[in-house]
Amino acid sequence: MNYTVIGGGVGCARFVKGLREHVRRAGGQHRIDVVVNTADDWWVSGLRIAPDHDSLLYALAGVNDAERGWGRAGESERVAGELHVWGTAPDWFTLGDLDLGTHIARTAWLREGLSVSEVYRRLGARWDLGATLHPATDAEIDTHVLLAEGEPVHFQEWWVRHRAQLPATGFAQRGIERAAPCPGALDAIASADVILVAPSNPVVSVGPVLAVPGMRDALAVATAPVVGISGIISGAVVRGMADACLAAIGVETSAEAVARHYGARSGGGLLDGWLVDESDAAAVAAVRECGIVARAVPLWMRDADTSARLAGDALALAASLR
Repeated sequence: MNYTVIGGGVGCARFVKGLREHVRRAGGQHRIDVVVNTADDWWVSGLRIAPDHDSLLYALAGVNDAERGWGRAGESERVAGELHVWGTAPDWFTLGDLDLGTHIARTAWLREGLSVSEVYRRLGARWDLGATLHPATDAEIDTHVLLAEGEPVHFQEWWVRHRAQLPATGFAQRGIERAAPCPGALDAIASADVILVAPSNPVVSVGPVLAVPGMRDALAVATAPVVGISGIISGAVVRGMADACLAAIGVETSAEAVARHYGARSGGGLLDGWLVDESDAAAVAAVRECGIVARAVPLWMRDADTSARLAGDALALAASLR
């Protein structure tokens, strides 16, 4: 079986780890591909930084800092301190020394002319990830936040420096109109037996993937069922500040509202199925009314067992949709 996951960041990383664990326990021949959001990427000190990809890379490799939720475990920050002194990096964005090694390697390969897809392959080859990571696009499509007052700012500045507190009116990926899905992402979607939308930020992690020209078309004609997992439980985000992103585009912070935001594939949207938490079981009927088959299951991914169980529940819903 071929499983393709769409998303990025910590929520996606935890879900993919759970899917990998489920696959290992189930046995048999299975392949996991992940189409990763690249719109969080940006340039710092002349280095290309890719937060959503690196969260997946480090988590699947088992070298992530689980307490902070980002970066490498056992980090030091001597180089970051020097960059701050020299004024080549903002003091509100700190990168660890091991993490900087990744960014230096990535940037060196990009400057040699390698595509983002090839850089993903080289970085992923270092560890046995149990999954193949693909950028949504090889083009640069950095997200900028449209503010209620003032000029747009890069998403990382809004997210990290201002903690999503500056009133926003929307999000734009610069250059996305000239982008195209990378071949690996298209192949992963076309060959999938199941397509899973991770419990990632629906606006700035999943949204930019879907906004790449040609990506929605590929998903629309895919033969695999598309099942999403809510990152909203009991009206609150599981992690991060997705509620601020949803508010900026006029979407309520609820599992039902996010399902409606994605839309039913039968009506030109994204989803065939949607998992909500048991605490949101009352939303199941409303989600079904908009053409999406919904189920309520435990969504909290606390450890390997609960994460693997969630992946199994997602695959069970997908099997029922075939």
